[in-house]
Amino acid sequence: MPVPPADTRPDAGRWRLLALIGLAELLALAPWLGSSAVAPSLVLEWQLDGLALPMLTVAVQLGFVAGALLLAITGAADVLSARRLFFLGALLAAGANLGFALAPDVGVALPFRALTGFALAAVYPVGMKLIVGWFQADRGLAIGTLIGALTVGSALPYLFRAAGAMATLDWRTVVAVASLSAVIGGIIALIAGRDGPYDQRAPGLSLAFARRAFGEPSVRLANVGYLGHMWELYAMWTWIPLFLLASFTAAGADDPAAASLAAFVVVGMGGIGCIVAGLLADRVGRTTLTIGAMAVSGSAAIVTALLFGADPLLTTVVAVIWGVTVVADSAQFSAAVTELTPPGTAGTALTLQTAAGFTLTSVTILLVGWLADAGGDAWRLSFALLALGPAVGIVAMWRLRRRPEATRMASGHR
Repeated sequence: MPVPPADTRPDAGRWRLLALIGLAELLALAPWLGSSAVAPSLVLEWQLDGLALPMLTVAVQLGFVAGALLLAITGAADVLSARRLFFLGALLAAGANLGFALAPDVGVALPFRALTGFALAAVYPVGMKLIVGWFQADRGLAIGTLIGALTVGSALPYLFRAAGAMATLDWRTVVAVASLSAVIGGIIALIAGRDGPYDQRAPGLSLAFARRAFGEPSVRLANVGYLGHMWELYAMWTWIPLFLLASFTAAGADDPAAASLAAFVVVGMGGIGCIVAGLLADRVGRTTLTIGAMAVSGSAAIVTALLFGADPLLTTVVAVIWGVTVVADSAQFSAAVTELTPPGTAGTALTLQTAAGFTLTSVTILLVGWLADAGGDAWRLSFALLALGPAVGIVAMWRLRRRPEATRMASGHR
């Protein structure tokens, strides 16, 4: 049977679409870690201490969980146009983030941060839905690329902060730039987004489906692996700019712009890790890839912690290794769940997996903030504790690898 011309195939233009939706995701996610990027300024202006500062990020995490659950329960992603939903989510996130920029104190800022996370639930998962609808083959690479875009987008505020420090811009201006970024991302998705030929209606959230999915031991193990990964990920992303600033200062190099730029490189380089992992996962197997990534990231967490106060270049290089590997495996846990769950339960399983993971990140963000508040050796302890998550995740994925149903993953590569 002759092959139809490239421009008439049902998936024609999918790589161009991936590039555009990836760019939209990258720009729209800029508000996520905005409070972490400008944390030193917030501490001075609002006189923050204790857990007030990390609560600004925790509010985003919990808002995202609420938004994701609402989308799943209502089925809004199936009723509304995905590109319009993405646009509305990005627009609402931009507005809420601007509200944070105008807030006079942390009490007023917290609801705006929660609303930012709530709105971004219509950006990240919906962008994933758009891409999955265009990729049957190379899906691992496509999802990895989108997670890579999310990673770089999450790092953008650190770049904005570095540029703002060099240009002596107020922190509110830096946050406002992140809002502008989100608006541009939403417009790109609105113009470029199209439902793909492999798009399928996702079932709404169902407790019966949840019992079926989590009744499978392999699904439970994949989720334990994911939780181990999430224990480490967002706490690292949230606190790395303040850790690097404190470490650089302890080494005699008090340069906020350099610390912010280093934080952008550390987090942003994770985008490369996601793409490389996406290329490898379908070939070497989900468990192989996730075990390897968690082994390196957990080790890098410990070494980075031990290097507190050491030469800034050395600390940054090791932290970059951590940044590349800490998120490289993220997409593969979701892919594993879709392959292991009983038919018709994947949507519910992924929703609950995401909700549990982002709720857990709130705990570790607060834990690191509580421990690191003492400074010095406390920074070393708090970052080293993040290695506990990958250790648990490795055990879970190793046990999953030994189960016979693991052959359902990655075309039999486990």
